[in-house]
Amino acid sequence: MEQWQKDIKDSIDDVETLERVLGVPAEEVREIVKEYPIRITPHVLKTIKEKGDAIWKQVVPSVSEAQEDQSCDSSDPLHEEEDSPVPNLVHRYPDRVLLFVTNQCPIYCRFCTRKRFVGSPGTLTPSELKQVVAYITAHTEIRDIILSGGDPLMVVDMLLERVLSALRAIPHLEIIRIGTRVPGSLPSRITEHLCQMLKKYHPLYMNLHFNHPDEITPEVATACGMLADAGIPLGSQTVLLDGINDDEDTMKRLMQKLLAIRVKPYYIYQADLVRGTHHFRTRVEKGLKIISALRGHTSGMAVPHYVIDAPNGGGKVAILPQETLLYMDANEVVVQNYEGKQFQYPQAVDKAEKNLAFSMVPFHTD
Repeated sequence: MEQWQKDIKDSIDDVETLERVLGVPAEEVREIVKEYPIRITPHVLKTIKEKGDAIWKQVVPSVSEAQEDQSCDSSDPLHEEEDSPVPNLVHRYPDRVLLFVTNQCPIYCRFCTRKRFVGSPGTLTPSELKQVVAYITAHTEIRDIILSGGDPLMVVDMLLERVLSALRAIPHLEIIRIGTRVPGSLPSRITEHLCQMLKKYHPLYMNLHFNHPDEITPEVATACGMLADAGIPLGSQTVLLDGINDDEDTMKRLMQKLLAIRVKPYYIYQADLVRGTHHFRTRVEKGLKIISALRGHTSGMAVPHYVIDAPNGGGKVAILPQETLLYMDANEVVVQNYEGKQFQYPQAVDKAEKNLAFSMVPFHTD
């Protein structure tokens, strides 16, 4: 048994252990955990400083998950099941698809978009992989695939390589991406053997899930460094969460810490409308305020896109602060910088008008 598998075995995954270790009354959350499983790895447990802190709220079940809110009443708010042409595959965008590799995760985030199935038994079978490969092969417009779940790195190297090898054999499939929470919550899973295997399937990218600067520990930095040294570009995905990271200072520290371990901030997500997660949602104004506070006050590399994954399968929509572009006409643009100062920028001459003006200049000969 590898160390990461031992760490999974030693995780908190039942209410009795939860009560013994963290003092959460078992009877208070027993029914919630029946529907929405719990898993807290030893690594994540070490990062919890006190009851109710930013890490605690992400992984410890709460009675709030049982409270109803009609704005968050869907188990599948993004309509992934409706956009699934074959089992485990979601095809929403023209040139890319998403593949569910497993239902297992290193930890079970209480705000998860896929609370409807994560934690239940299930890993992509050979016959299901065959259907996926056949579908992608028949759809030559698909050039990009994201492996997700669950968490793809929760399967052993041999099974993960079986998937990667089958996908890499499709000629028109250019990019393979892996979405994972593992480096930040189960860093022991990132081994030299795994990195050497992944290197064979470039171009390969990873989007890593981080929500709070306390998640960036020395072990996490080492894991991310190993992946980066294997030539894998690393991006981050963060969910805007009430009482966890919904303030400018916390988000700036997170983004700066990510860059320091070679992870490029990519997305900040507005929380999805998932049943049992309404208590994590924030107002969109908060997200806009955070993005405005990042721009100009830290490196542009540390400023991610702020997006809403539109309900009912509408896809990701970037939400941009509006205070930067104040005025625009045919002659000039007026912009405002991070200090609130305004500047005029002259428009380029329209090429059609410029060519017309040039053609009207008299031609002289000696």
